[in-house]
Amino acid sequence: MKVPLARLAHARSGDKGDIVNIGVIALEDGHYPVLVRELTPDRVKGLFGDRVRGKVERFELPNLRALNFLLHGALGGGGTLSLRLDAQGKTFAAALLALEVETGE
Repeated sequence: MKVPLARLAHARSGDKGDIVNIGVIALEDGHYPVLVRELTPDRVKGLFGDRVRGKVERFELPNLRALNFLLHGALGGGGTLSLRLDAQGKTFAAALLALEVETGE
C-alpha cells in the first residue's frame, strides 16, 4: 500500500550554506525500516530534480529511528547569495513528506 511519507514520519529541514539538511524521524519503530528502504539518496535527489546540483548523502540513525540527508548545491549559493524564494531550505522537508512510499502492507 502506498501512503504519503507524512503518515509514517515527521521531518524538518534547514540550510548550511548551499547545503539543505533534512532530518526524517519515524513516528513508530515499525516505520523506520520503511524509511530506510524507500528513502534512498537517488530517490530523494530525483524528487527535487535539478534543484539539487550536487550529491545527496544519507546518514542512518537507527537508535533515533531517523535518517539525515544532506543535499549539496541545493540553495543557489545559499542564504544571502540565493535568489530563490526558500534560500534557507525550510520547505524541503514538507516536499519530502508528500512523497508516496510503499509500506509493504
